[in-house]
Amino acid sequence: MIYTRDGEPKLPKVTIIKNIKAERQHVFDIIANYESFQNILPKYFPSIRVRSVRENIAIVEEHMRLGDKELVMTTKHVSKYPESHDIFVLGGDIKGTHISEIYEKTDHGTKLTITADIKLNGMMKLASIFGKSQIVPEFNKVMDEFCKIAES
Repeated sequence: MIYTRDGEPKLPKVTIIKNIKAERQHVFDIIANYESFQNILPKYFPSIRVRSVRENIAIVEEHMRLGDKELVMTTKHVSKYPESHDIFVLGGDIKGTHISEIYEKTDHGTKLTITADIKLNGMMKLASIFGKSQIVPEFNKVMDEFCKIAES
């Protein structure tokens, strides 16, 4: 495990690439639509509450289930339709985390590149073993579900 100067566990930046057989706008409409997360993937998003929206920026309270852990967080979503979607975690269990999604049009659909710089806080810091061994594979499962929905 790598640690920061403050002695906190540090996870490496993670990059996930998905090739999705669907038009870029359609993929973006599903994966970047934070308002629908609770309806389309309630297993992973038991609660979503939009606090404010101004143009392409939204502040959202989210509960996200990864494995047997439920993360509670306040996020800032910044969208540039249909090219990119950035999520900044402002508070909660993974405060300081930044997730970047880049949507590229390809001959066969859409290439989605997700880069996540994950920070652990609170109980997640204490359970740092969960961090490295489970957060990334569990996050990948969530993204696989989004991709299946986009392709159907």
